[in-house]
Amino acid sequence: MILISGTFLTLFFQASMVETVYTGPYLPMKGVEMSAAMASTLDISFSVRGGLLMRQVHHWAALLFVASIGLHMLRIFFTGAFRKPRELNWVIGFVLFILAMAEGFTGYSLPDDVLSGNGLRIIDGLVKSIPVIGTYFSYFFFGGEFPGTDIVGRLYMLHIMVLPALVILFVALHLAFVVIHKHTQYPGPGKTQQNVVGFPVLPVYAAKAGGFFFIVFGVIMLIASLVSINAIWAYGPYDPSPVSAGTQPDWYIGFADGMLRLIPPGLETEWFGYTWSWNMLIPMAIMGLFLVLVAIYPFIESWVTGDKREHHILDRPRNAPTRTAIGAAGVTFYAVMWAGASSDLMATHFQLSMEGVIHTLQALLILGPIISYVTTKRICLALQKKDRSIALHGYESGRIVRLPGASTPRSTSRSALMSSGSL
Repeated sequence: MILISGTFLTLFFQASMVETVYTGPYLPMKGVEMSAAMASTLDISFSVRGGLLMRQVHHWAALLFVASIGLHMLRIFFTGAFRKPRELNWVIGFVLFILAMAEGFTGYSLPDDVLSGNGLRIIDGLVKSIPVIGTYFSYFFFGGEFPGTDIVGRLYMLHIMVLPALVILFVALHLAFVVIHKHTQYPGPGKTQQNVVGFPVLPVYAAKAGGFFFIVFGVIMLIASLVSINAIWAYGPYDPSPVSAGTQPDWYIGFADGMLRLIPPGLETEWFGYTWSWNMLIPMAIMGLFLVLVAIYPFIESWVTGDKREHHILDRPRNAPTRTAIGAAGVTFYAVMWAGASSDLMATHFQLSMEGVIHTLQALLILGPIISYVTTKRICLALQKKDRSIALHGYESGRIVRLPGASTPRSTSRSALMSSGSL
């Protein structure tokens, strides 16, 4: 759906920052100076037949694309499907997740409206905070001082050529490894680590994928028809002066924005003639370390546990309490960073102090993963204890009673006893 709607949009979008005056049918913007990219996006929305629908299909599909990869990785993680011989496929899936986020961000930045301009400004600030090389890298990336002379054109080439080619390449590699290693399966009668190879792609998984495609296609069309998204005409062309509370990035970039908001301000030092902005460098280091740990986790677990065997049977999350607890802690850490991106909206909507929201989230960023780890592990161990009790004693299905006048005990179902009043 992204490819189909994106191909439609490329026929009408002008990836240029040349200044023009909007003369289209949307009256509130008529006569406003803006870039050709912004004007063409407005034309797609209000002048091209079906253009607004295709824009919203493209945006909603992109949001769900990133979400589906994230949910798939969580399923793989909590069931242990990343273990040998599938470690490399986990890394490929992680790279796909990063590429999908990059695709979304470059596409989000193309209209050159207030929100996309603010997102690019944040990226520019992050890059420039890197000592020595930051300013040079920013200059080369933007083609001059921010916002540059043709940043939209550069992002456009990344969005429609370079990144899609990489996404298709890694999807092909991912599917190739699925064919080679076959699908993992949940435990069941006759299934062992050696004889499980999974169902073939044809016809089982191909039929499922085809059916899911049409379901997802219909759902996205319905959402795009009824729920507006990225209404650039409500914000206007990029200008740093009207920025106010409420500007939010797309959800998948929220963790980066939130981490920047949660770091204490004023962390700067002067070293070797350069300003070291720790309030920018520390969040980048934390996010980078978090992503690297996610990427190499299969190798870390294999090294720590010493488990070098091949695994084709999935784990129930409760049966791997440490891994499940680590995953829950990671999800909590990500969720708090993600919530930080909406700290201003929490304060305004619930009439809270901005400092109170930030301090609460800062505390949760440290304490939340610890609490989540301990709680999740205890729940897993309790569920294991319950399973062990059931395995040893079974389920209670009846009572042995001695009825009046009976010479020997006999087994009677509970329902029969209750109906006769013998209990």
